[in-house]
Amino acid sequence: MCAGARRKTLAMSVRAGSNPRWAATCIARASGADYTETMLPRPMSLRPMSGITWYIFRQLGWGTLVVALVLTVIVWLTQSLQFLQFIINKGLALGDWLKLTTLLLPSFVVVILPSALFFVVVFVYNRLISDRELVVVQAAGMSRMGVASPALVAAGAAVLAGYLLSLFGVPASYRGFRQEQWNLKANASQILIREGAFNTLTGGLTVYVRERGRGGELEGVIVHDTRERTKSVTLTAAHGALGEGDNGPRLVLRNGSRQELTTGTGNLSVLYFDSYGLDLDDMTSSNPGDRYADNRERSTLDLLATRESDTQTALKVARMHAEAHQRLSGPITALGYTLVALMFLLTGVFDKRGQIERVAGAVCVIIVLQALALGAMNLAARASVFVPLMYLVSLVPVAVGLYMIAAPDRPWASFSATRHSRA
Repeated sequence: MCAGARRKTLAMSVRAGSNPRWAATCIARASGADYTETMLPRPMSLRPMSGITWYIFRQLGWGTLVVALVLTVIVWLTQSLQFLQFIINKGLALGDWLKLTTLLLPSFVVVILPSALFFVVVFVYNRLISDRELVVVQAAGMSRMGVASPALVAAGAAVLAGYLLSLFGVPASYRGFRQEQWNLKANASQILIREGAFNTLTGGLTVYVRERGRGGELEGVIVHDTRERTKSVTLTAAHGALGEGDNGPRLVLRNGSRQELTTGTGNLSVLYFDSYGLDLDDMTSSNPGDRYADNRERSTLDLLATRESDTQTALKVARMHAEAHQRLSGPITALGYTLVALMFLLTGVFDKRGQIERVAGAVCVIIVLQALALGAMNLAARASVFVPLMYLVSLVPVAVGLYMIAAPDRPWASFSATRHSRA
């Protein structure tokens, strides 16, 4: 029999019966082979089919990359808008802005990747079911676990990528992000000073500038300094400029006056000057080691090794431990989300009306899992005794999904299949 006739016979058999063993019989007869009962595949056969496995895995891989890339760009654009003030108000170069916002990308990817893989798995397998491709595959002898293996391989790759990002990529990139912010604050040319507005540079220091020249020259400057509790100082000057001093940024004023009011006594002293320098070293420190490290930029071992002390309260230690365990348990969600999708789509009976109910059920489960993961993270950040909940939320979907996919069909599934076929 020619290839076209075999394809036609296969299509007719699948449309007519939707019975894997009957489809296998049609395939054998259409190919001209001698048909015997022993040729029929067993329902849970683990015989590999590298061709179809690679076919599904290729769709999952490219789909996940595209969806993750699109979602990451969308999140990056929305989050980077808050940094536009550095360009508008501080005159930050576009290249520096791109560098600053790009350092946040790993933290976006590690969150987006599990959800992107879930939606791609749902889309690909739902299309395979709707096009009857999985019926033919199972009729050829592949078990549910074999059908699910491409998605499990993709999930394993996502878990590995998630661990690399969580343990190494995100801390390093966020550390660079914080250091870049620190450098921008320490750079006198990037200090925020807007024309015609009162600019609060730091706590207790306010600067007003009537006009800012092209070369950075400041015209009509008023400075109100209350950084010292015992006195308040007001400086007015016709001209000014920002520069670098020995201790960091320095504001140089020319042709002005200095008024100092002592708190409590009310004594006022006035000083007229031709040139006056005001250090802005409270805004930053020239030593990067003085910067307090955020939990997200610390290494995982550093977070786990932190113990309660005079400098670290119980709440801070709990937050550090929660951050570390989030890095260890979070990537597992890629495997859990994938198994949830497979569990809903591959188990049960085939429905000609579509898989809308199963897809909606899978999405609802994922929403619940994300809410539980967020709640477990918040509880663990308050008390370390809740840390096991983070692993429980990540591992339970994996265990349940593997059991449902690997387990043989139940009697109720056959009864349900008969009932649907009669309907």
